[in-house]
Amino acid sequence: MKIGITCYPTYGGSGVVATELGMELAARGHEIHFIAYAMPTRLNLSNDHIFFHEVEVTTYPLFDHPPYTLALAVKMVEVAESASLDLLHVHYAIPHSVSALLARSMMAPRRLPFITTLHGTDITLVGSDRSYLPVTRFSIEQSDGVTAISNYLREETIREFDIHRPIEVIRNFVNCDLYCRPKDQRRRSEWAPNGEPILMHLSNFRPVKRVSDAVEIFALVREKMSAKLVLIGDGPDHGAVEHLVRQKKLGCDVFFLGKQGRVQDLLGLADLFLLPSDLESFGLAALEAMACEVPVIATNVGGVPEVVTHGVDGYLVAPRDVAAAAKYAIQILSRADRGREMGQQARIDARKKFCSNDVIPLYEAYYRKVLENSAAASA
Repeated sequence: MKIGITCYPTYGGSGVVATELGMELAARGHEIHFIAYAMPTRLNLSNDHIFFHEVEVTTYPLFDHPPYTLALAVKMVEVAESASLDLLHVHYAIPHSVSALLARSMMAPRRLPFITTLHGTDITLVGSDRSYLPVTRFSIEQSDGVTAISNYLREETIREFDIHRPIEVIRNFVNCDLYCRPKDQRRRSEWAPNGEPILMHLSNFRPVKRVSDAVEIFALVREKMSAKLVLIGDGPDHGAVEHLVRQKKLGCDVFFLGKQGRVQDLLGLADLFLLPSDLESFGLAALEAMACEVPVIATNVGGVPEVVTHGVDGYLVAPRDVAAAAKYAIQILSRADRGREMGQQARIDARKKFCSNDVIPLYEAYYRKVLENSAAASA
């Protein structure tokens, strides 16, 4: 198949999933065309089946904000015609599904089907805003196919938008061959020269991720034992988190790594992963850590309980309950094996339900179903 994929190229879950999906599909022989305003963070163009098409947005004094939605729709049509795309797959409803709907209309009488994958904040924050709710609902209803990354998000979409159409749940995934615990653990000494346990967090540092809570949890852990905290990512809360680290006099024990392209090389160096978000529709970073044999302490919100099983491969706490999270962290890190047994169980659970080898065929089957339905509708 020839598939056009649009996502936000920034450091976030929806863009990561879309990029990994495209690369996995290309590895299976499909021709994948990424269409976005910048190259996605994790995109690797070494595969001959992967192409990137930049959306150029013209600035004009009349516009306070460049009309990206329109420029994206035009680029979708250009790529669809030049590459003979079979379908478009857009990730994150606003504005990508609107652009795809416009592109499909412009392609008439040929029908260019498009699939919308809902990732979370496009429904729980942006889409539910009264300014966007009607157009978000309309674009979802008009999509040829709709998928959600968790049962939680599917039910939330139906409830919030009063949707009366099927929504397929295809969960996020991880390449279990790439995401694994490295045998060579010597790099740990860069952060923990005396063998201290390492706690880790990965996110886009948005307020909903509560990176400050990760620091608060770590501060409570440090009161009981020597430890180090590694923070991966960047975003609007970076400055506030740095200030909190200085305020708590933890500067020698906290490491800011910024955005990293190959997080699979880092996650397996941790003893414990923290995901203290106010809301997660899935919790991709937690899954990536689990695949690397790292137990997770996360908040019991959204789709996270579909990924982390409390007391088995990690622990779940109420949002902002840093005391409970710290208690579980100390409990794990105080064990003789520093939670290695729980980490090994985490990888078993990740492989059982979320490996790309099992999830990608679900997308392929869904593509074929949408194409068949679209052909029948055209006929």
